[in-house]
Amino acid sequence: MIIADTSVWIEFLRGNEDISIMFGPYLRKGHIYTTSAIFGELFQGAKNTRERAILNEFWEYLPKVDETDLFIKGGKLSNTYKLYARGVGLIDCTILCASLDNELALWTLDKKLLEAVELIEK
Repeated sequence: MIIADTSVWIEFLRGNEDISIMFGPYLRKGHIYTTSAIFGELFQGAKNTRERAILNEFWEYLPKVDETDLFIKGGKLSNTYKLYARGVGLIDCTILCASLDNELALWTLDKKLLEAVELIEK
């Protein structure tokens, strides 16, 4: 099971073939989880009604993690590891918490988020 952050979704939706090859099978099997923060970022960047409709369809279909206190957990994680000083924002911290709390593999193309994962895994 996987949680894909916004950077992966953007590349998938742009039609990046490498991402689509890896992402597609997991998506079809229902193994890609999401959060409202990820889709909030995607909706924020939607350019037209067609893109919003595509996002709505994915949002309806995808399994979602339990978001109870997720932003609080993200803030605490950020504070504990001083992630804000490393350029990792609160939304990325919540995605990281969702991954950790639900034992989901985190797929990201964000270098700062990858560095945060490495820091926490030490």
